[in-house]
Amino acid sequence: MTQEMNRPAPVAPEAGAARETLEDYTLRFAPRSYRRWSPGVVGVTALGGIAYLADFAIGANIGIAYGTTNALWGIAVFALVVIATGLPLAYYAARYNLDLDLITRGSGFGYYGSILTNVIFATFTFIFFALEGSIMAQGLQLGLGVPLWAGYAVSTVIIFPLVVYGMSLLSTLQVWTTPLWLVLMVLPFGYLLVAHPDSVSTFLAYQGEDGLGAPSLGSVMLAAGVCLSLIAQIAEQIDYLRFMPPKTPENARRWWAATLLAGPGWVLFGAAKQVVGLFLAVYLIAHVADGATVANEPVHQFLSIYSDLMPGWLAITLAVVLVVISQIKINVTNAYSGSLAWTNSFTRITGTYPGRLVFLGVNLVIALVLMEANMFDFLNTILGFYANMGIAWIVVVATDIVVNKYLLGISPKVPEFRRGMLYAVNPVGFGSVVLAGGLSIAAFFGLLGEALAPFSPLVAIVLGVVLPPVIALATQGRYYLRRTDDGIDLPMFDEHGNPSDAVLGCHVCGQDLERPDMTACTAHDAHVCSLCLSTDRAQEHVLPAQA
Repeated sequence: MTQEMNRPAPVAPEAGAARETLEDYTLRFAPRSYRRWSPGVVGVTALGGIAYLADFAIGANIGIAYGTTNALWGIAVFALVVIATGLPLAYYAARYNLDLDLITRGSGFGYYGSILTNVIFATFTFIFFALEGSIMAQGLQLGLGVPLWAGYAVSTVIIFPLVVYGMSLLSTLQVWTTPLWLVLMVLPFGYLLVAHPDSVSTFLAYQGEDGLGAPSLGSVMLAAGVCLSLIAQIAEQIDYLRFMPPKTPENARRWWAATLLAGPGWVLFGAAKQVVGLFLAVYLIAHVADGATVANEPVHQFLSIYSDLMPGWLAITLAVVLVVISQIKINVTNAYSGSLAWTNSFTRITGTYPGRLVFLGVNLVIALVLMEANMFDFLNTILGFYANMGIAWIVVVATDIVVNKYLLGISPKVPEFRRGMLYAVNPVGFGSVVLAGGLSIAAFFGLLGEALAPFSPLVAIVLGVVLPPVIALATQGRYYLRRTDDGIDLPMFDEHGNPSDAVLGCHVCGQDLERPDMTACTAHDAHVCSLCLSTDRAQEHVLPAQA
């Protein structure tokens, strides 16, 4: 398996930027010739990205604020929403080998309209990079005495070299670090259940720091809103799922298992970690002196339990090791996915491809600024606010796939992402996100009445489900496709419905690329690839609108 992952990908001898693009197909369809990993390897790699400790902090924070009962119901709401929206998105990514931005373009947003959602996603990556970096800095301060400001810098700089080589290195990193991470994470929880069974009843009875955690729908939705800030995690899962091999009768069972587990299935692990994070926090508050002051910090949660099991020097060593491994596993994904999102948007807006590494640096700098501003102290507010736009985006795209594509038949079932084939902006998705996200943010800040403020996530969900079919019916679906014919006679799919692996040459860059990435260039009686179309500022190679 390791030899398979480390085998060099077929890369044309092009200039540096072109080689980097081909290495992970940053802005385009991931071709069959590059997707050499098995479903199992892709699934494990994708799940490696959910090793973050932020879930422990989130679970602790919402439990301390709203009590155990409300927090558990909030986590359940979060899990149900993520599964319902993540399933269609994961399927489309694995089936058609596209990242979520490319799926979003043809699912109601248009070629330029999806830039809005790219910005939403890029924001997600640097917020959670900063959150995980803060947790790592806390661990370095506790274990090695490193000042927080220096820990923030270390947790940022260490990620850059690991992300340079994209999927080739990330797959190996995630596979080899996962077993140790699982042991270190599960050990404290299992120990408490066996050695302190009374901790379960203490946990279930916990009413929050103010003792006001009686069951309340408003508190449940506030807790769910904080958790739902993670809804955009499906986009990071998809950045790996797009490398799934073709689905065939021989591998169908393994293909579906990997797609479901690494797609919407990530939330089962995320929800479990949030519950454990709250469980450990309650234990610290009830049994450890000054535990309430650090109960929401994962490094202290694990250190306290490890200290009951082993000598102090070993306990603190393992706590720091767990924090560092977890931070690296998730932040290579945050940095990688963020660099893709920024690069994609910049290239479409300017027609210039600066290279993914430029925006890798940009994303890391933004995250470092957030860490130095001590964002950890305002976690609930930051995540609760951000969740509204994240929910709006994911729910709108999922609704377009399920309702507009399959139930109403208005949106084309096959995803389209190529310039010239799409309108610049489609009001179905773009308008829905602006309205759903805008109104839910207004509700969050109490502008629609204080009574509605706790339910801002519900506003985003309801509008995200209702608006896409309403706008699609009102516009009769006319803004989905600018063209239905890309000018190439070869079929787009093989006999199993997988994207074709037929190879065509791009007359602009000279590269040989697979059929789904190409369109005809009638101006030169040749073929042109999607990246060259993206950088065609004169629109010389873009197909005209179809009558």
